[in-house]
Amino acid sequence: MKKLVIVFLTFFALTANAQSDMQWATTWATAPEFTGKGDMPQTTELTDCSLREIIHVGFGGNQLRMQLSNEFSKEPVEIKSIYIADLAADENGRSDLPGTDYTAIVKRTARYLTFGGKRSVTIQPGETVFSDAAKYALKPLQRLSVTIFYGKTPVNATSHRGSRTTSYIMKGEAKPGKKFNVFEKLDHWYNICALDILGGGNECIPAIGNSITDGRGTTTNLQNRWTDIANEHLLGHEGAQPTRYSVVNLGIGGNCVVRGGLSEPAVKRFDRDVMGQRQFNYIIVYEGINDIGGSAGRSEQVAKNLIDAYKTFIEKAHKRGVKVLMGTILPFGKCFYDDGNLFKEACRQTVNQWMRTSKEVDGVIDFDQLMRDPQQPSQLREEWQEDWLHPNAKGYEAMGRFAAERLKELTAQ
Repeated sequence: MKKLVIVFLTFFALTANAQSDMQWATTWATAPEFTGKGDMPQTTELTDCSLREIIHVGFGGNQLRMQLSNEFSKEPVEIKSIYIADLAADENGRSDLPGTDYTAIVKRTARYLTFGGKRSVTIQPGETVFSDAAKYALKPLQRLSVTIFYGKTPVNATSHRGSRTTSYIMKGEAKPGKKFNVFEKLDHWYNICALDILGGGNECIPAIGNSITDGRGTTTNLQNRWTDIANEHLLGHEGAQPTRYSVVNLGIGGNCVVRGGLSEPAVKRFDRDVMGQRQFNYIIVYEGINDIGGSAGRSEQVAKNLIDAYKTFIEKAHKRGVKVLMGTILPFGKCFYDDGNLFKEACRQTVNQWMRTSKEVDGVIDFDQLMRDPQQPSQLREEWQEDWLHPNAKGYEAMGRFAAERLKELTAQ
């Protein structure tokens, strides 16, 4: 009898150790922001409504949790329920074709999330919460539907404005088995900020950036940012050899590194948005074009400020044993930043040269070299540009493929 007890105790101890060794890894995330009146629903409000949001994940898994944020609101947000579900796909298993009904879900896959065992949760101002762990067969690179039924909501929500993905509002509660009757559509995410997978040996690569990472110039709902394209090639899309890495997009349109721009600058949000993710050994810093574009006669000082900020990021990452990969800044000739001030271009060249030669940087993704016009290196290639500042969809595809190959090289070292 004693031997039997010992065997059972040993089994339970090993099981507990196995569970403790498994770690959460971020498969999708977005950078939370304050939401002004112009980015709130215009014909209704979120209170007593259902919101259906779509996200494009990286690696998959069988157990997940979701992080929700109310960090930029002054009032609590009351969530009565939240469930996830697969998007309904056509007979070829695709959910990214023109005309796709992005509100349609596969009912049998719907799974309500809980918080401390309850379906409802109230998130206080300035706080975030994680759901309980939930079993779910999440496939790599799939589009996942997230439906939130709200109680009382703040005047200003916490959101991500540049979702490049449509969200849908329905009045009242939208249950999994009922048709989602759209009252208003808008291209923002509200409250959702991360999705984690338990175990599996995967790692995320958080990428902090501006609108070029956020996806300005991509195609709404087609999930074709450079990070999406990179993940397809990192995770085995179209026969590519899969890795255990996927890039997490933490770009914000109009964002600056040091000061100015839209939302909190990178120096303020770096700890939360980048170092706050789960399970990573590499990060990507790809930001600075807005600082340079708005330098207005302070180009030499701006270059110094950027490099000092990058050094701070590197120091913080290295203290945690994390390697920092830098993305070189794209040319912006012929865009609205190009006012004939040659010092701006000199600033860009100075910063890029520091990235390429600094011994503090652990690796470089030379987007500038890829995307610049060989005949006019201060400008983007015409066939890959949207407005001479942002790439177009073809440009982002080239960037994503290039980043994936470079990341495979760097993570193999």
